[in-house]
Amino acid sequence: MTVTATARPTGTEHPGYTQTLPRTARSVVPARSLVRTALGAWGLEHLADTGALVVTELLSNSVNHTRTCSVRLTVTRPSETFVRIAVADNSKAIPMLRTTAGDSDETGRGLAIIDALTWRWGTDLFHEGKRVWGDLKCEAGE
Repeated sequence: MTVTATARPTGTEHPGYTQTLPRTARSVVPARSLVRTALGAWGLEHLADTGALVVTELLSNSVNHTRTCSVRLTVTRPSETFVRIAVADNSKAIPMLRTTAGDSDETGRGLAIIDALTWRWGTDLFHEGKRVWGDLKCEAGE
């Protein structure tokens, strides 16, 4: 699988990182790598494990619940106070936070994990699909 990552200005001093990936479970590895790369470039290595888990859950939700061919991963630092990790796909189905996943359920906890690990999360709808994102708080001035 060949993928390319692109760094783009975000309005802060920190470039944003984007990558288009096939909508497959195997895309989790390069997605985690891009998140770790971005956080390392910004001196936020302490968020790497959390960021890797958040992108894993975001990507897994897209893989399991949409039929699009590819997804678009973005990792940005819109301000000094938070990092945004987002996965966009061509589905307009809005993800819903489940509160009924039991201990024996094998699925259904993705958004609950994202909710627990992020400062906030949400969904942006577009004409061509949606973007689901999670924000990680970081110390100002890092």
